Amino acid sequence: MNFILVDRPVPEVAVVTLNRPERMNAMAFDVMVPFREQLVELGHDNTVRAIVVTGAGRGFCSGADQESAGTPPYVDGLTRPTYALRSMEMLEDITLTLRRLHQPVIAAVNGAAIGGGLCLSLACDIRLAAPAAYFRAAGINNGLTASELGLSYLLPRAVGSSRAAEIMLTGRDVDAEEAAAIGLVSRVVEDVVPAAVEMGRQIAGFSQPGVELTKRTLVTGLDASSLEGHMQAEGLGQLYLRILTDNFEEATRARKEKRQPRFRDTR
Repeated sequence: MNFILVDRPVPEVAVVTLNRPERMNAMAFDVMVPFREQLVELGHDNTVRAIVVTGAGRGFCSGADQESAGTPPYVDGLTRPTYALRSMEMLEDITLTLRRLHQPVIAAVNGAAIGGGLCLSLACDIRLAAPAAYFRAAGINNGLTASELGLSYLLPRAVGSSRAAEIMLTGRDVDAEEAAAIGLVSRVVEDVVPAAVEMGRQIAGFSQPGVELTKRTLVTGLDASSLEGHMQAEGLGQLYLRILTDNFEEATRARKEKRQPRFRDTR
């Protein structure tokens, strides 16, 4: 069975579907290894301007697969402690890969996002939720920590420290309506995948380096040590496009001519 499906509903947008619905798309290595490989491949495809990540069936991703996790790559001959380190490293690389992609990644959360599934959604740049979606930091319920795969870093930055602490320390479910109210998702929509594709199509209409630099500064802004230093990075990106392209002039012409701009990203 192909655990990762890729579709191009419009030429500019790729939809990547975790396809193990009988396990609610749990993070077995048989799913996650090809998932990361597919993300890297799409990242190198310059015709893909946005990526949508979703799950098949009623779940987005249910986190760790405790029954059929599979085997991570390159672990032959390792002792149990080192095997565990390699396993966690491979899963952590999913989070980093999503953050490093040139393209914006939109999570179309169609159902349960539990444990690592919550982490996976937070690693995406934008989150849309179906009415049936819900989120749970499940590690604490399993006698472990709730902190994994970047959750204790990304969740406070999405919803604030107090809400993040409550969600992670109680292990309670956050439904779609609450997720939208606290900023965990952008909004709740009935047809979540088509809505995410349409958002990706809209983003694809903008300048390609403009979108890439915007994503880059959004990500690096989370780690910025000062406002002044970060504004300098923003300013360099803005000047880069203003001086090296005619995008600004094209946008001005398009408004006067009452049409959509056609950004060439060149002079």
